[in-house]
Amino acid sequence: MMSQPDNFRKIQTQGVHHITLIGADRQTSIDFWEGVLGMPFVFDQPNLDDPNEGHLYFDPGDGRLITIFTNENRKADAKAVPEATGSLHHLALNVSQASFWQVAARLDARGVSHSGPVDRGFMDSIYFRDPLGLRLELASYRFEPPEGCRHADVMIEAHRIRVGRGDHHIDREHLADAIELLVERRQQSLSTDRDAKNPY
Repeated sequence: MMSQPDNFRKIQTQGVHHITLIGADRQTSIDFWEGVLGMPFVFDQPNLDDPNEGHLYFDPGDGRLITIFTNENRKADAKAVPEATGSLHHLALNVSQASFWQVAARLDARGVSHSGPVDRGFMDSIYFRDPLGLRLELASYRFEPPEGCRHADVMIEAHRIRVGRGDHHIDREHLADAIELLVERRQQSLSTDRDAKNPY
């Protein structure tokens, strides 16, 4: 492997700032992103690169932003967005377990076709398309990370455990063992022996 010049440095990211999608008319965007997915409509201005378009901003629940370019001359087309190399396959949004188990019925009430709940081992998922044909996933983790940890911390430890055991994919047991490991690493104890015991 060739050595890299000393001036090659990473550009370190610190999270998704926003995602911008090309929408149709303004009302379709508001009705879907706020009226179906509950994202507050928080900012509205012209598209600064195209005076014929609007630029709507929605809060997906974590203070980040989903933004939509709108144009009253574009109409909603529910035909599936093409899936080609370099294109977006789907956008996944986080929901709580309480909300997740209501999704199918709430989509059914609108006549929206969906996958039904899908078991992903470490999370539950349901897939459907927005009014413009973009595939969306509503995903719900099956675990809460220990205090001071992130979901990614649990995932990497669960991955290491899964690979070490030769298992096919991450499942609940790997997550539980990863959480136990993270707590043991991060939280001190007065005990000299923290192994599992049976006091019964």
